[in-house]
Amino acid sequence: MTRPKISVIGAGNVGATVAQILALKEMGDVYLFDVVDGIPEGKALDILEGGPHWKSDSNVLGFTTVNKENYKNLEGSNVIVITAGLARKPGMSRDDLLQKNVEIMTDVGKNIKKYAPDARLVVVTNPADIIAYALQKITGIAPSRIIGLGGSLDSARFRTFIAQELKVSVEDVNAFVIGGHGDDMVPFVRYSSVAGIPISNLMSKEKIDEIIKRTRFGGGEIVNFLKSGSAYYAPGISITAMVESIIKGKNRVIPCAAFLTGSHAKHYGVRDIFIGVPIKIGENCVEEIYDMDFNSEEKILWNKTVESVNASCRKVDEFLAGKL
Repeated sequence: MTRPKISVIGAGNVGATVAQILALKEMGDVYLFDVVDGIPEGKALDILEGGPHWKSDSNVLGFTTVNKENYKNLEGSNVIVITAGLARKPGMSRDDLLQKNVEIMTDVGKNIKKYAPDARLVVVTNPADIIAYALQKITGIAPSRIIGLGGSLDSARFRTFIAQELKVSVEDVNAFVIGGHGDDMVPFVRYSSVAGIPISNLMSKEKIDEIIKRTRFGGGEIVNFLKSGSAYYAPGISITAMVESIIKGKNRVIPCAAFLTGSHAKHYGVRDIFIGVPIKIGENCVEEIYDMDFNSEEKILWNKTVESVNASCRKVDEFLAGKL
């Protein structure tokens, strides 16, 4: 039986962590790509050599894309995870990364289009919802086969902080956020619970607001500690959850950046952009998008994140004009 093929473009901390977890969970054969000579080969070999202790027979291979011909190894990929790009630095907003990362995505996307046009894409490069939009324009891959990291990570952080505050298992915490990643997220407190008990019954509004604030700036908190890097362990497992649901057809419902069109665009009041909403992730990637109703406070936050994402997508259109 042929194992699924999962390609990870970008062998930095996030990409290498994803590759390691995918191999540990024996999700398939993992192909790791990076522009820095030797890095993907070395990290892939290092991960591979841990296989006996992980009881994993997944093959892990690395390829340096300084040699553009190595992109040919994308052929046959079931899923491609894109983490390549500049890392966020202290004091740098996600939007600050946009133009440079779109330039990087132009090269990556053209090679995906050439060698793996049938793959499903999981976009991680910041800002993920905007980069997902750019990659769809560059690759021409159907929008329903592309999702972006955001709510999967932010929701994990939200659940973690709730569990810490209440001193309960994270397994019993159900909480999620939608909208843009990080600063522009929209928390759904009304649908957040512990073993079915609304969190508003378990803690004060002030404490909930404090947790929301910490979740909103969770990435920045880690950046400030690390000084010269950003989070990669929590992103790594959050990405893996998305990939696993595709590879295994698990049909998990996870908030991720998805393309809104048709009735969903009408419901959410935004059209033809990627933005974080609850989606069912399966073999075809986006199997279904769920419509959420807003109260007045949530609607204000939603409109704010929509405005931000829309503005950035227009910038992407300008960057890509004449380049495709």
